[in-house]
Amino acid sequence: MKKAFATAILFLVAGQLFAQKVKSISEKMNTSKEHYTFQLSDKVSRQKVSFKNRYGIILSGDLYLPKNAENQKLAALVISGAFGAVKQQSSGLYANQMAERGFIALAFDPSYTGESSGEPRNVASPDINTEDFSAAVDFLGLQKNVDRNKIGIIGICGFGGFALNATAIDKRVKAVATTSLYDMTRVMSKGYNDSVTLEQRTKTLEGLGEQRWKDAENGKPAYGTRNLPETLNGDEPQFVKEYFDYYRTPRGFHPNSVNSNGAWLITNAISFMNMPILSYVKEISPRPMLLIVGENAHSRYFSEDIFKVANEPKELLIIPDAVHVDLYDKVDVIPFDKLEQFFNENLK
Repeated sequence: MKKAFATAILFLVAGQLFAQKVKSISEKMNTSKEHYTFQLSDKVSRQKVSFKNRYGIILSGDLYLPKNAENQKLAALVISGAFGAVKQQSSGLYANQMAERGFIALAFDPSYTGESSGEPRNVASPDINTEDFSAAVDFLGLQKNVDRNKIGIIGICGFGGFALNATAIDKRVKAVATTSLYDMTRVMSKGYNDSVTLEQRTKTLEGLGEQRWKDAENGKPAYGTRNLPETLNGDEPQFVKEYFDYYRTPRGFHPNSVNSNGAWLITNAISFMNMPILSYVKEISPRPMLLIVGENAHSRYFSEDIFKVANEPKELLIIPDAVHVDLYDKVDVIPFDKLEQFFNENLK
């Protein structure tokens, strides 16, 4: 059972789990690209922005500003995630909440996804997605109303891992927080709880190599089957049911989201299986780290393991009874007061 679960999660993040054709979306879904899955606070303004990373990819973002800021230079936050999500989902909700608490907050679509540029579409990279955070720091540091010495990062789910990776190397970042952290390189290369065997890994890599031949022959990369199915059969792993409850229902659906409505490239996992992030997580110190995770999250071990190896100052906050996706959008569960306190204390 454990091996089956490990294989399932590996294929989910690689975009190959369900052999289902894309069907029409339920009328209950909001299929407008301008749709946001949360209500903008009346204390906050939002404006579309764009900026370029050092690979030349133009990233699309939403900048959230406290309306009462006037001409003050404020502390600022870069926010992205979850893995396969867009800025109209979790990261925008977080930015909205943190702007309401007095921070300038930038939520952005990662390279190759959402409204950001990059071809082919729906591909991820441990290097480029780490760079995306630093490019966002570049952008914020040029804004007249941002104090560039007071910039922090919040990473959600798989972008929690990229957030830590970016913070380790980018000393301009003064504090970092993650929620429902995933180390995407670890889970893609080793499976859930590191239970993928060498034989299974070798077989996967052989299959990816064969797919590269096919892509080369066709002159373009092929996409996997859709990340989440149209409907559930009922026998899926619990984590799949939880993802479905967010991405495939009116609660969190967005047409630009790979997890809501699309698929990763079949070869998406290749670089993740050979380039581990977080090798230098100890070098985040002496800057502070806050790891937030649900008590019942299937991903809990990622945060606990990073907490063990990271140097002080660090804090692990476990939210009672919460599962992984509860920290995507449940404002009564996500500890925004704690996040406000953490960044107020550490962005000085």
